[in-house]
Amino acid sequence: MTNIIWRSHPAPSLSGTVRVPGDKSISHRAIMLGALADGTTHISGFLEGEDCLATMRAFQAMGVAIEHHGEGRVTVHGAGLHGLRAPTAPLDVGNSGTSMRLMAGVLAGQPFASELIGDASLMQRPMRRVTEPLALMGAEIATSERGTAPLAIHGKPLHGIRYTLPIASAQLKSALLFAGLYAEGTTFIAETGISRDHSERMLRGFGVAVQQDGATLAIRGGQRLTARDVVVPGDVSSAAFFLVAALIAPEGELLLENVGMNPTRAAVVEILRAMGGDITVVNPREAGGEPIADLRVRASRLYGITIDEALVPIAIDEFPIIFIAAACAEGETRASALHELRVKESDRLAVMTAGLHALGVDCGAGEDSMRIRGKAGTAFAGGQVASHGDHRIAMSFAVAALRAAAPVEILDCANVATSFPTFRALAQGVGMQIEESHA
Repeated sequence: MTNIIWRSHPAPSLSGTVRVPGDKSISHRAIMLGALADGTTHISGFLEGEDCLATMRAFQAMGVAIEHHGEGRVTVHGAGLHGLRAPTAPLDVGNSGTSMRLMAGVLAGQPFASELIGDASLMQRPMRRVTEPLALMGAEIATSERGTAPLAIHGKPLHGIRYTLPIASAQLKSALLFAGLYAEGTTFIAETGISRDHSERMLRGFGVAVQQDGATLAIRGGQRLTARDVVVPGDVSSAAFFLVAALIAPEGELLLENVGMNPTRAAVVEILRAMGGDITVVNPREAGGEPIADLRVRASRLYGITIDEALVPIAIDEFPIIFIAAACAEGETRASALHELRVKESDRLAVMTAGLHALGVDCGAGEDSMRIRGKAGTAFAGGQVASHGDHRIAMSFAVAALRAAAPVEILDCANVATSFPTFRALAQGVGMQIEESHA
């Protein structure tokens, strides 16, 4: 992959309206469930990022007819619950952990063998958290000695289980729900904390009965899915970069339109408000079974806080940009239970700590914690930051440059295309200055 370098400049103010791309989590699931449904599913607002395109290509490789019209429009001609065909080559899902883990659940119960692979980063990420509970259902999935991909899946008949999630993980929960569609009997999944609930919402939208009793979900095997239209809201994880940009800019205001406000996803808004962020929810409404709203955000004086551990699992992807907000706040911000950040596209605790140190920020990471003493009214130093190929790290430090005394150079930004290919164009449209070069 080409080494793309960004040079992000300080800016005096931000203003304008931003419509962020479609939610990545919902886009993945719309392709997957549309492929398994009877009938034709029309998707609008689909995220045109490499991760979601990888999911689309994987199902096309298993015989599903999918028309990609561009501009967020996709038509999926469902193959039905038992209509997938054996792929003729390994299914390469690139950088997408969501694709690999959720598809493991779908493929475990198929009457054929398959193999899931990815890029160098994804092939280092832990997969036993999914393969081991699937094995309890009767799945046969081989990993590397370290428990990483490639995943060699020998499809077998599955049976329902009762399983308590060891961590709050939407990916693990979703993999088991999808495997449960192919299992004999009923699969019961008990949650130990809040995780995003897009899979349950969408399964119900496709006509599958997913029962909930307290913190336990139940899905009966063999249920057919019925195609439906899916409207994908704007991704709150993508909106988070503009939320923080507007809050830390010297002055200005942004309106973020059509942002998904699912309560199992939008904790970043709650955290930033607790820090003093001026964020107003405008025109709350619903689309495709998901709550959405517009967000008006104004430059604000932020304060350090101790982040509620209960919010961590439902804001885990947003912590790199939350750390940037904390670095601009008055006082100290502390967060714990962050162990999941160690096994993302990079070790985000280590990489964010190194980048903040490069900008002169007083911070320190523990095994699963972070402490940041904000610089408040003091500008960051300019300098060079290594993103380690992590899209969220790259975008976070591009935003940090708003409060720097000199430009911030960010290395290895190509993977921004996996989740937010239009980030730089949208950022420049509201007043940020990000130059791109290739090495």
